[in-house]
Order: sequence, then structure tokens, then C-alpha cells
Amino acid sequence: MELLLKTITYKSKIKINKMISSAIVFLFLTVATTYSASAFMSPSFERASSLSLQSTRNDAKESDQLAKTFANAVLVSVFSLSLFSAGPLPAFADGQTEKFKLPPVDLKDKDRCKLTSSSIGQANAARDKLYDLRQCNLSGQSAVGFDLSGVIMTGTDVSKVNFQDAYFSKAYLHDSSFLGTDFSNAIVDRASFKGSDLKGAIFKNTVLTGTSFTDADVENADFTEAALGNFDLKNLCKNPTLKGENPVTGADTRFSVGCGPS
Repeated sequence: MELLLKTITYKSKIKINKMISSAIVFLFLTVATTYSASAFMSPSFERASSLSLQSTRNDAKESDQLAKTFANAVLVSVFSLSLFSAGPLPAFADGQTEKFKLPPVDLKDKDRCKLTSSSIGQANAARDKLYDLRQCNLSGQSAVGFDLSGVIMTGTDVSKVNFQDAYFSKAYLHDSSFLGTDFSNAIVDRASFKGSDLKGAIFKNTVLTGTSFTDADVENADFTEAALGNFDLKNLCKNPTLKGENPVTGADTRFSVGCGPS
């Protein structure tokens, strides 16, 4: 049921984008019609009496004001569209981008290695500053329901962390330890676990659309009822470490994905 609600929410965003796009087209057509009407009507009024001329000028001012109002509405609609489209765009793991460059780790920031939830919203993976957890030891902590979208991890130890119901949209999760980590009911879309240790991890009922497990060790992991796209599923089934049995749930790793025998 939770997975169904998450899927419905995701599809609702797509419908909202279509509605916004239609609104933008309508607003542009309205602005164009307003200017065209003003252009054709002004000459005829200018040839009329002085009273009619004054009326024409007033009408022209009102038309200009109306046009400006619509133009501003168009700009707002475009801005809103850019925000909403961040979520439903075609899913690709951000961590797979070629020549992806990261800034140096700020080792002087003593408060850097903390699991904190974003208040801005997971659809944009946005924060007031870079959420950098590289080279941090956060083993055994709890981040249930946290919004960790856009987080960067390399050489990070988050083994046995409780990430149930958490959000990991557009997360860069390379070469880190997720040994025995619980991602049950979480949303981990467009993320990359490249080269990470996911032995014994639990992805039960987890949304994993557009997420990459390239070169990751997924032995003994549990993917029961996880949401995977066809392309993602095929790649995961090719992972040679997709084997074993989860020590907590007892689920067969390969069959929990739906790959069948190797």
C-alpha cells in the first residue's frame, strides 16, 4: 500500500507538469492576442474625436497593463515548471555522469559528519549548502524518515544505519559501507551505489528507479517487493554478487529481485 501511494504521488507530479505546460501555452497565446488587438484597434481610434482619442489611450494603457500581468504570470509558470519537473524527469543515476567532479572535502568543518534531514524537499535534492558526508563514520545511527536527497558519500561508513522511510533522490553513494543497512520503504531514486559494500542490506518495498548498483557488492541483500525499472532490473541481475540469503529476513537475494537462477 505504501509503495502504491508513493507511485501515485510520483504520477501526480507528472500530471501537474502537463497542466503547467498547458497553462504556459494558454498564457503566451493570450499575451499575443492582446498585443495584436491593440495594434489593429489603435489607428481607428486615433482618427476619431479628441474624446475618442483619450479613450483609446486609456484602453491602450489598460491593454499594456493586462499584457504585463500575463507576462509575469508566464514567468511564474515557467519557474514553477522548472521546480516540479525536477522530480518526474527521466530517471538516471546522477552518480553515473561521466567525469563527475566533486569539490575537496572540507575537513575543517567539525559539524559536517551528521545525518540531518533537509527541510527544502526531496524533489529538488536541494539544500542551503553541499551535503557532504565523505569519509564520515556514521555506523549504527538512525535516520528514519530523513530527507537525505543530494547527499554525497565516498569512503563513508553507514553500516547498520536505519534508513527506513528515508529519501535518497539523486544521491552519490560511491565506495562506501552500507553493510546491514536497512532501506525498507525508502525512496532511493536516481542514486548510484557504485563500488559500495551492500552486503546484508535490506531494500524491502524500496523505490529504486534509476538507481545504479554497478560494481557494488549486494551479496545477502534483500530486494523483496522493491520497485525497479526494467533496465535497472536487467543490470542488477547481471551483478555477480547477487547471491546468498539475508541474515535478518531470510530472503534469497537473487529471487527477491526476481532474476531467477543464475
